[in-house]
Amino acid sequence: MGELAAELPVSRPAVSLALRVLKDAGLVTERAAGTRRIYRLDPTAVAALRDQLDTFWTRALTNYGDLVEQPTVEEPAQEDT
Repeated sequence: MGELAAELPVSRPAVSLALRVLKDAGLVTERAAGTRRIYRLDPTAVAALRDQLDTFWTRALTNYGDLVEQPTVEEPAQEDT
């Protein structure tokens, strides 16, 4: 974690928290190597997440495209009285 934290513009505790969240989500694996902890992305889990995100964005953008392509109904002009 120290090497990773040294390369990022955030604190070591922030990196530690992020790694814990990723590990809890199953996206990162951890193993001990002496006094060090080695973290690796789990490619299968990352691929599954990518599939979910691709599905989400495809649906969201399709729905958005459908919405903006609908003809607009003009509101009648209001008269000042």
